[in-house]
Amino acid sequence: MITGEQKPLEEIQALLGDAEKVLVVGCGTCVTVCFAGGSREAQILSASLRMASKLNDHPQDVTDVTVQRQCEWEYLDEIEKEIAEADIVLSLGCGIGVQAIAEHFPDTWVVPGLNTTFMGIPQEQGVWEERCAACGDCILGLTGGICPIARCSKSLLNGPCGGSEDGHCEIDPEVPCAWQLIYDRLTSMGKEDTLLELQPPKNWQVSRDGGPRKIIREDLRLISDEA
Repeated sequence: MITGEQKPLEEIQALLGDAEKVLVVGCGTCVTVCFAGGSREAQILSASLRMASKLNDHPQDVTDVTVQRQCEWEYLDEIEKEIAEADIVLSLGCGIGVQAIAEHFPDTWVVPGLNTTFMGIPQEQGVWEERCAACGDCILGLTGGICPIARCSKSLLNGPCGGSEDGHCEIDPEVPCAWQLIYDRLTSMGKEDTLLELQPPKNWQVSRDGGPRKIIREDLRLISDEA
């Protein structure tokens, strides 16, 4: 899931400026799960902004609405009227959601209410940890389902650096060494010989180093054309 954290109220107020009609748009998927941008958070933030604007002697008309997913046009179409009536839209979606609203409604000024952080999993109540860097060339089949790109602080491909100690990363004793985790996992599965296979330099062309990425499924395009 994509995780995010809500920006400080003061920063959000600065982004909204003197806008009179503000629409806060929540997202019902990833950021709902991490309690950053769902319906509940949108309602709380709207109330906070209304109260703060009154205290600053510049009352703002702040309303909120939440869609299932901000990253798909069909859900954004459901709030076309609300967006058209707003002076500014405050998105509580991830960075994709902000850009999706701005692209779908080009005459609307859209600002982010969240800082998008990473793709991760809920480790325990109220704790999320990064697990995937979306590098475009997955090697989890070689590393026992543990990603060295996202979980090793140096994204090493052929074992740990010389700084790990007692199974922990040198950057922080609370951070487990990804390669220790990989070794333990492969050993428990009887597949430690996999570590003897040297991995070539990573192909970063399929990652962000190759520019904005696009996936094209010709089979789905054919189905769409036939429909």
